[in-house]
Amino acid sequence: MSSPYPFSALVGQEELRLALVLNAVSPAVGGVLVRGEKGTAKSTAVRALTSLLPAVTVVAGCRFSCDPAAADPHCPDGPHDPATRGSERPARMVELPVGASEDRLVGALDIERALSEGVKAFEPGLLAAAHRGILYVDEVNLLHDHLVDLLLDAAAMGASYVEREGVSVRHAARFLLVGTMNPEEGELRPQLLDRFGLTVEVAASRETDERVEVVRRRLAYDADPAGFAARWAAEEEAVRDRIAAARRLLPDVRLGDSALRQIAATCAAFEVDGMRADIVMARTATALAAWAGRTVVLAEDVRRAALLALPHRRRRNPFDAPGLDEEKLDETLERERGEGDGEGDDDPDPGPGGGPEGPGGGPRDGDAPPQDGPRPGPGTAGEDPAGGQAGPGGPGAAPEGQPPAAAADPYRTRPLTVPGLGEGAAGRRSRARTAHGRTTGARRPGGALGRLHLAATIQAAAPYQRARGRSGPGLVVRRDDLRQAVREGREGNLVLFVVDASGSMAARQRMGAVKGAVLSLLLDAYQRRDKVGLITFRGSRADLALPPTSSVDTGAARLEKLPTGGRTPLAAGLLKAHEVLRVERLRDASRRPLLVVVTDGRATGGPEPVAHAARAARLLAAAGTAAVVVDCESGPVRLGLAGALAGELGGLAVTLGELRADAVSALVKDVRRAA
Repeated sequence: MSSPYPFSALVGQEELRLALVLNAVSPAVGGVLVRGEKGTAKSTAVRALTSLLPAVTVVAGCRFSCDPAAADPHCPDGPHDPATRGSERPARMVELPVGASEDRLVGALDIERALSEGVKAFEPGLLAAAHRGILYVDEVNLLHDHLVDLLLDAAAMGASYVEREGVSVRHAARFLLVGTMNPEEGELRPQLLDRFGLTVEVAASRETDERVEVVRRRLAYDADPAGFAARWAAEEEAVRDRIAAARRLLPDVRLGDSALRQIAATCAAFEVDGMRADIVMARTATALAAWAGRTVVLAEDVRRAALLALPHRRRRNPFDAPGLDEEKLDETLERERGEGDGEGDDDPDPGPGGGPEGPGGGPRDGDAPPQDGPRPGPGTAGEDPAGGQAGPGGPGAAPEGQPPAAAADPYRTRPLTVPGLGEGAAGRRSRARTAHGRTTGARRPGGALGRLHLAATIQAAAPYQRARGRSGPGLVVRRDDLRQAVREGREGNLVLFVVDASGSMAARQRMGAVKGAVLSLLLDAYQRRDKVGLITFRGSRADLALPPTSSVDTGAARLEKLPTGGRTPLAAGLLKAHEVLRVERLRDASRRPLLVVVTDGRATGGPEPVAHAARAARLLAAAGTAAVVVDCESGPVRLGLAGALAGELGGLAVTLGELRADAVSALVKDVRRAA
């Protein structure tokens, strides 16, 4: 096994290194969510931290890593003899795959043995393996919501509970939680974001010298991992010793009333929901002081804690940009400083650790110098948040001299669902057979038993009790008797928008209303955990403005810069949708599509444009695509072309007014009837 990349050899990414180290000093901070583009050393930094954590002493043979000095009284492998001598092992980093099952995460109870033998046979999961170490979740935003809920509940309580049909197991699960994500692939819900203690935005440096140093070190490591690690051994040992010293100092750090008032005032000033932010800020500021070698929390610690703990808690919807107004932060802290200056004047010498800069207290020999000013990130240097080039000529550019129409304010839309019963990924839109939800029946398990249907199992076993020699209490259950619960919940769908951006839609007031409607539907798709795609058609062609993705904020960014004008190639838009959906079915056959066509129904350009559009619509209908046409026609004279298009698609036509949640029309029922 090759040596891990040294933590101290990372170039730049000071905020990321600091956030990881603070959690190593004080796991009560609550973990780190690392957000950033691909190739920014997110995973490398997490893996490198593992070698810096102190070794742990465990009860020999305990699968749950109990501490001999304070064994878990609920340990399934217990009770442990207090006189048992422990063995020392390195701290672990356990990785949770995106496709992991619930049983893989929390552990599995053998219900068959529990029923037939009365034995609690429990196979530990990843939460048990990560106890007293690091649990790393790459692409946490792609993890199913119910798994994220279980994960964060265990992190908050320090324990994992597994319950199956009246049989329960509890074990300790205290770990440093680190999640990484690329925002382009979709966001976490605000409620889940709030459960991570700290968040860090990372981006590749735009400084040539720093990029050169990154490449130079990576090539040197790949050529000789052991030799490279040896050259950084002294720096690694220094950081390891400093973490250990900060852990010992942490109980002695004093959080004074002045610092507490600054924390509370800051959270109130930024209108953060709940009290979790205040608590996390307090713990983070305390860890910062310990990392700096001090026993008193200063205003600078509070400021740094706010920059790490608050940005992700201010997010109200997926279209809000994360971040914190530093000028407002400084004003709040200055206003509440008051008696805090007196505390700071009397603080002890910071010690060899220096200030709360980051691992090592500042740049080491060979490190690139820190950048002056803010680090460039996504959306700077002429780029839009969707990754395209902004300005004239870019994919989202408006015609020169004609800025795009601004979207109307989004609103809550009526639910649009795909008819029938699906089997796609868990979500909140259409009916589906899922692992969670209400029980609708029972069946024989095809492989390993999932959720037991107890009543159906007893009913299957009851007629054979005398033949099986039952003579006392209890039930004689065999494998063939077991029945698995069939559950119905909701799935996420692929919502593909086909938006008419032609001249017939180009009136600014109408286009603003159309953009507002699509923006509202994008917000609804975010809340229902859908994938979204965006096709626009104008002039002589249709373009895939946004390939299917879980990132609805990218869709909003593309929509904002949507150009308009030209003819109306409706058929091209529908044929493009047919091709996109064909490819997506090959990639993920279980995710059912919902086509949303936003148009006034007009078709121009080419021979027989209306007939050509009708044929394209029938092609989509033949593929079984559920469709809704949002009719954008306005004015006293209406041609009803959108309704005719909906008829060809086998779907439903609704007006912009009927799209609102407060509309009188029972939209979801009409969608199902139209199928």
